[in-house]
Amino acid sequence: MISVQEAVQEIVKVSPFIQESLSRGIINLSAFAREIHPEVEAIVKKEIKVGAIIVALKRYAIELRRNNVGKINFLKQIGDLTVRSNLTEFTFAFPTTDVLLAKQNELLTRIKDEKDTFCTVSQGVLETTIIVSKNVEGTVREIFEDEKLISNFGNLSSITIKLPKDTVDTPGAYYTILALLAWEGINVVEVVSTYTELTVIFRDEDVDKAFSTLKRAFRT
Repeated sequence: MISVQEAVQEIVKVSPFIQESLSRGIINLSAFAREIHPEVEAIVKKEIKVGAIIVALKRYAIELRRNNVGKINFLKQIGDLTVRSNLTEFTFAFPTTDVLLAKQNELLTRIKDEKDTFCTVSQGVLETTIIVSKNVEGTVREIFEDEKLISNFGNLSSITIKLPKDTVDTPGAYYTILALLAWEGINVVEVVSTYTELTVIFRDEDVDKAFSTLKRAFRT
């Protein structure tokens, strides 16, 4: 039989924003308990009092705050932020891997002598996204002119975040960073990562707010 505590946690866990609000103590427990009361009763299959749900929420909030200590320690380990502007994103559909690899190699060969040029390629199952500095946008269009263009965004900027090496073993590491942006209503266009770097792509109008948000969180 599922307990009230387990039912409450099951409901809260499906909403990261509710979890975050609960851990920060900025949610009205009584109002939220009344809202989820029918759902909790359906899960535990019996009638329960709203007060029991409030108690369960308080206990879960304590657990979440305890877990937040690890998140705070992780944020303190994050290194430099690097901002780039004048970026363009292309997404193409590719019929074969051979075509993709050949054109990727041609692109990298042609831009290798371009100073301070940003270029990242992300290959999916059916499409590939290429993000480059605006100064080589024409080169990308020329090389991939015969391929199906799915989307193209200009006026983009990026923030590259230097991560600690143990990020790969830190549950919720990326969520912790992206949640900071979501809470501020900052839209993320794309995310690209390597072993110790996370690059987040924004529209130009969002990058200043994003930088301020991340810098403030990392130095807290």
